[in-house]
Formats: sequence, C-alpha cells, structure tokens
Amino acid sequence: MLDADRLARARRTRLNADRRKRGDRIWPESFTDRLTSPLPGPREQLQLFRNGRPKVDRADAVDIPVDRSGFVRATGQEQLVVTWVGHASYVVQIGGLTVLTDPIWSDAMPGVARRVTPPGVAWADLPPIDAVVISHNHYDHLDAPTIRRLPRDTPILVPAALGEWFTRRGFTDVSEFDWWESTTLAGVAFDFVPAHHWSRRSLTDTCKTLWGGWVLTDDAGRRLYFAGDTGYGHWFNEIGSRYAGIDLALLPIGAYHPRWFMQPVHLDPEEAVRACGDLRATRMATMHWGTFVLTGEPLTEPRERAQRAWADAGRPREDLWDLAVGESRELPR
Repeated sequence: MLDADRLARARRTRLNADRRKRGDRIWPESFTDRLTSPLPGPREQLQLFRNGRPKVDRADAVDIPVDRSGFVRATGQEQLVVTWVGHASYVVQIGGLTVLTDPIWSDAMPGVARRVTPPGVAWADLPPIDAVVISHNHYDHLDAPTIRRLPRDTPILVPAALGEWFTRRGFTDVSEFDWWESTTLAGVAFDFVPAHHWSRRSLTDTCKTLWGGWVLTDDAGRRLYFAGDTGYGHWFNEIGSRYAGIDLALLPIGAYHPRWFMQPVHLDPEEAVRACGDLRATRMATMHWGTFVLTGEPLTEPRERAQRAWADAGRPREDLWDLAVGESRELPR
C-alpha cells in the first residue's frame, strides 16, 4: 500500500509539473505537441548564423506604396473596414467595434533594424480601441512599447498561457484561448484558430505559450480571418470548413527567405494565394512585408510575387487587397 501511495504521489507530482494554472484555466507546461514541423536544430541555426544578417537594399523602401490620405473611420455598425498599419498590424472596424491585430507602432524591436516604412496610422488618430487580438508572442507581433500605450481596461484576447504577460503589466480584461475556442464582444464573434508556427520570447520559453490566428464574424455574418504568422499546411482547409464564407483573409506574404529555413513557419506569396483558396475566402489582404527587414528577400518582392500568383490562379484583381501602408478599404455591402 505504501508503494502504491508513493507511486500515486509521484504521478501527481509529474502531472503538476506539466501544467500551469492561469486564472481558472490549467495549461500544459509546453505546446510543442502543437508544432506542425520540428523547429530548426543547432545545425540549421548555425548555418543561418554563418550566412549573416540579410543583405537587403533598404533604398528600395521608396517603392513600397504608402497612402497618406488619412485614416478612414467607419460610420456605421454595418461596415467592415480594414486599414493596414504595417507588418501584421491592421485596424479592423467590424460590427461597430475597432480591433487591433498584433499592434506594433515602434520604430524598432530587439535584434532588428529600424522599420523601413512608418506606421500607416498615427496613434493619435486611432478611435477608441474596443479589443486587441494577439496571434503569438514573437517580438514583431507582441510589441511591449505599443501595448503600454493602451488603456489598461482594453479587452485583450491572447493565445493560451500568454495572459500573464498582460496581467503583469496591469491589464484587467485579458482572455486566453485554446484552438477552436471563442468569445463574443458586442455581437462580434472572436474565434481562435490554429496556425503553423511556434512561440518564443526568451531563451527559456520556447513553445511555452500557444500561437494561432483569429476569425472575426459580425452579427450580419460578415467574416474576416487574420492569420497572424504561419507556414502553409492542412489547417487552412479545416478553418475554411469550420468557418464557411470568409469574406476577407489577412495573410502574411513576407519573411520567407531562405526558404529551406523559413518554409515550415512563414508563407511565401504563392503559398499565401494557395492558402486563400484552401480557406475558400473571397478576398485576400496582404501583410507581413514592407515594414521590417527580417529575412533576405528584396523589399518589394513579396507584393510583386503575390500579384503574379493571384493572376496565375485566375482570381479577380479587385479581390486582391495588396494595400499600401496606411490604406483603408471597405468590404462591399
């Protein structure tokens, strides 16, 4: 009996070591079982390090389109308007709400040179923010200086086990989500969906928090998908099956070179177009390019390749929203 008790206590200890409590949720110690592909090992990382920083001509930044006509505010609850701020940051106006995706207004972030285009919307020009959705904790998607600018009662929607990062900074309305979980704010549904990616913010927290994308649906049935950061894979087809009628997919098209290293976790432009088809989405809006030099492709190449791939797929040109930095566009009613 004593041996059985000892074994039971040891089993409970191991279980507790693999779980973390976040409010009323208990999360696993690691989400590595959610990885689509193994992360690069020491050999691949050493090879990338030997190649050095990407040699990209920043002078090409003058060819990145920038719209300085000013932020377009929705005037009615029935409108769905998106504005590209830069990188993966969009201002989404849907169902009367204003939502920020992965907001980064900073000029630079750790280990990365200063941004090549300014934020497409001045912070002072933003309307009150009703919610912020975060896809994962990488520095180019979770920017601490930008987050500090938000009122502490702003609703923050984050992947599993990332909530503590916000509550430590004084945020009082933070909700964590596992894949396929959802909530509703003022009639708009927010669904957290899988992505082919990973998470890390320090040397010791690899895959300690989850990653994913978001599907937003207003009470009229208009539906937007924000992919966050992702490689190509089977999740797009499943998301499209579960959330039929996606009107607009915000998909990353940059940070893909060298392909041998980036393919598992970053779409290239052709894969983004393919993913849009898997999602059965009517339109695609591009992002994750033209803001920071993260990888080795030329600055304007992602947009050019996306345009060619879209045309090769035989899709209507008006359904490719390759927006300029700062450009707003409204979903047709």
